[in-house]
Amino acid sequence: MTNPSLPNMTSRPRIIIVGGVAGGASAAARARRLSEDAEIILIERGPDVSFANCGLPYHIGGEIPDRSQLAVQTPAGLRAILNIEVRTRTEATAIDPERKTLRIRQLDDDTEDTLSFDSLILAPGASPIRPPLPGIEDPRIMTLRNLQDMDRIKEAAARSRTIAIIGAGFIGLEMAEQLSAPGKMVHLIELQPQVLPQLDPEMARPLAIELRNRGIDLHLADGITSFSSGEDAVSACLASGTTVEASLIVLCIGVQPENSLAKAAGLALGARGHVVVDQWQQTSVPGIYAVGDACETADPILCKRSAIPLGGPANRQGRTAADHIFRGDKALPYPGSLGTAIVRVFDLAAGVVGWTGKRLEAEGVSFQSVVVNAPDHAAYYPGHSPVDLKLLWSPEDGRILGAQAVGRAGIDKRLDIIATALRGRLTIDDLCHLELAYAPPFGSAKDVVNFAGFAACNIRDGLLHPIPSLDDAFGQIIDVRPPFMVEKQPFPGIPNIPFSQLRKRLDELDREQPVFTICQMGKTSYQAARVLANRGFDARSILGGANHLLD
Repeated sequence: MTNPSLPNMTSRPRIIIVGGVAGGASAAARARRLSEDAEIILIERGPDVSFANCGLPYHIGGEIPDRSQLAVQTPAGLRAILNIEVRTRTEATAIDPERKTLRIRQLDDDTEDTLSFDSLILAPGASPIRPPLPGIEDPRIMTLRNLQDMDRIKEAAARSRTIAIIGAGFIGLEMAEQLSAPGKMVHLIELQPQVLPQLDPEMARPLAIELRNRGIDLHLADGITSFSSGEDAVSACLASGTTVEASLIVLCIGVQPENSLAKAAGLALGARGHVVVDQWQQTSVPGIYAVGDACETADPILCKRSAIPLGGPANRQGRTAADHIFRGDKALPYPGSLGTAIVRVFDLAAGVVGWTGKRLEAEGVSFQSVVVNAPDHAAYYPGHSPVDLKLLWSPEDGRILGAQAVGRAGIDKRLDIIATALRGRLTIDDLCHLELAYAPPFGSAKDVVNFAGFAACNIRDGLLHPIPSLDDAFGQIIDVRPPFMVEKQPFPGIPNIPFSQLRKRLDELDREQPVFTICQMGKTSYQAARVLANRGFDARSILGGANHLLD
């Protein structure tokens, strides 16, 4: 008997899901919770149906010692708990949208079969990019996607003294941290002039310092041209002419969507090859859905399209697709991805949410930004450390566009706050009065997020004229830090007038020239600029302070 509450469903609808891990497994679990009657078949090309792929680097490095902890669900577990038919080592080879059939091939014996479906969910994921460079076929040049890749890299790393990692994005940084160990040399090679290119350059600078301090050999603004194989090592030849020899090379240069199945079936694809879906994850063909790394969704900030290869969005997209299959337009639509991401690099953490300055400039979108620096918790409570927070907003209406943060503690908290603010379409005014949890061990009465709102509003209201770096300053520059700070971390050639003495030493400054102030963290520089502005000077504050600008 047909359930009248479900859209166009037979009494026993068949849902086929291609791909497990995050999006596919989440869709399967939600589908079963919504219907005990549905026949749910999960097709997985590999031997593992659901595993914690974000945890793979941490098993390689030994932080997650038990490999079995990465197996979120086994095929037997899914069958027992969710009554789902799981077919591992099975490849989906063709979709017939008109007949609503899926062609599959069993990899162990090459037998083929055709399955009919009422609804199909594609969750094939994305594969690591392996560019067609000379010599890249050497088996010592590896990529990381699944548990089997993890095992191979872990085994090879154990016997390797020199390791090269190509790509300094999120995965590349995690691998550099995890493969670093006494007696090993790790080279990190990045085509862009900074590590973590997903951030703006000034926010990534502290990560490069941390990596070098930990013995990682950085090769920035340098790309791979070819590889050559030797008996004991592989040589990576760089565009600069440098040659890096390593007994293990790990490619971490990005991923590309697994779209061959969708493309052959005639599903609409985006500019970068991702499957185009609507707010319910439905493709251009009704009844066929796509979730996870293979699809592109709406960007909720600028109303564009985006593809975000992250586990969080994939899980929630899987839930949305299953909801729409069983609940139709009553399902909660997927609102799009903000791209909230974070990485740990030894003692530092850094992350991003929403749009960066680089991306906004590339899109021709007008924006303003500010970098503020404040302790992660009350400065009088032991153990505090600075948080650098960059905030970006629209000059038209003050709406927040994105943020980046770097520091030793509390980075996730600040990114999560801004992510929530972005989802709520809050403005810089709203940040000023966010009431956040405060007790000395946890935060400050005025959090760094509040400071970012204050600074942004001051810029909008003309009370703060920020200068992004020393390179942008001209004329007279003064260092307003106390002398002991200047002695520890000097700016050569820049005179020191401590803020406590500024009002008494105004006659040392030329009123005919702009005055640029700098301090340790940015706050005193702003206060000094306000004193000078109120005394008739053209005063401007250099953002971020010495903590942000000095290597």
